[in-house]
Amino acid sequence: MDLIKNIFKGDKVIWIIFLCLCLISIVEVFSAASILTYKTGDHWAPIRQHFIFLMIGAIVVVIMHNIPYKWFQVFPVFLYPISIVMLAIVFLLGLFSGGRINGASRWLSIMGLQFQPSEIAKMAVIITVAYLLSKKKDNDEDNAKTFKYILIITFIVFALIAPENMSTGFLLLGVVIMMMFIGGIAFKRMLKLIGTLLLIAILGITTIMLIPQSLTEKGSVLHRVPTWQNRIKGFANKEKVSAAKFNIEDNAQVAHAHIAIATCNVIGKGPGNSIQRDFLSQAYSDFIYAIIIEELGIEGGIFVVFLYICLLIRVGRIAKECDRTFPAFLVIGISLLLVAQALLNMMVAVGLFPVTGQPLPLVSKGGTSTLVNCIYIGMILSVSRYTAKLKDRRIHDENIKFQIENPPEDSDAQTAVEPTSPMYNNDNAFDDRF
Repeated sequence: MDLIKNIFKGDKVIWIIFLCLCLISIVEVFSAASILTYKTGDHWAPIRQHFIFLMIGAIVVVIMHNIPYKWFQVFPVFLYPISIVMLAIVFLLGLFSGGRINGASRWLSIMGLQFQPSEIAKMAVIITVAYLLSKKKDNDEDNAKTFKYILIITFIVFALIAPENMSTGFLLLGVVIMMMFIGGIAFKRMLKLIGTLLLIAILGITTIMLIPQSLTEKGSVLHRVPTWQNRIKGFANKEKVSAAKFNIEDNAQVAHAHIAIATCNVIGKGPGNSIQRDFLSQAYSDFIYAIIIEELGIEGGIFVVFLYICLLIRVGRIAKECDRTFPAFLVIGISLLLVAQALLNMMVAVGLFPVTGQPLPLVSKGGTSTLVNCIYIGMILSVSRYTAKLKDRRIHDENIKFQIENPPEDSDAQTAVEPTSPMYNNDNAFDDRF
């Protein structure tokens, strides 16, 4: 029991949420990866690979949550420039060599290991923004500088990610904007930024819809435009048609996702009994939430939503306990990113948002995304360990104060608190122990 307590330190609710999502992931990826099973001919290969990533991810969580949060401030020093270089390489490789998977250039392969630089870039931006917000002062001049620096580092990454993965770029941008709101950036500046972005978005969507097919050849920078056009049209045109006239091939993935949800019969078909997994090419990733509802029912889908909401609420409580701003902004940014991505994935599955390439965090099959999400959970747990020690120190100091103010009649109050009070009242000793 002591060994388990020493390994699984930090907030227990976060651990429970993490383990629940991993368990759901193992069951549903094993079920939803039938297409990969047909391709490989190996029934166990897809889940074996995913299980290994989850096990490595669990080890990563344990390692990360034992690192004091203050060291996370160093990460962007090397993560940000490295991610910029990798994003540029991926973009250029896709442009000149045509090295694209599923019509997009998002992956980079080094020594046989394939990963997504955008995941690393998102982490670098979130940590950097948290650091900049923590150093912000109340005067308007410093506020303006912080605002400018955040926009620069965010838009550089956005510009490199968006051409190949527009949804990820906008997701990151939205999270950064929410972080700036919470971080106390001047309200007028935020309104101007949001107004400008909305105007750019309207003009951008209009321009995308007007771009002719002749400019969207395979080797062009605009090669993703036809995909964006089809997704926007598919989401905008939701006219009711009779079953006889309905053509499922017009938007096959969305149609099969809706069929999966509609045929769940409320209680679900049971794990492993999905039918639509054989027709959804991304059933184990982008549309895994539809498979979850089909197999586990409406209550299963609600439970997954509940886990992400609990994660956000719990992180909010952890941030509230922080006595320093960097760890608070860090965990808030991480939770906003994870929950926003989860909501985006689920909204796509139920037809409330155009199709995007966003996996369900800690549930969808993936390598880079799984490991990076595990790093995020480790960071949250690290900060929760810090806040737990803060809470213990506050309780101890209150007990000391109470003992001093209400000394026992037959003993000396100072003697009673001497053995432990120096350790808890000394900041250096506290930091060293953490």
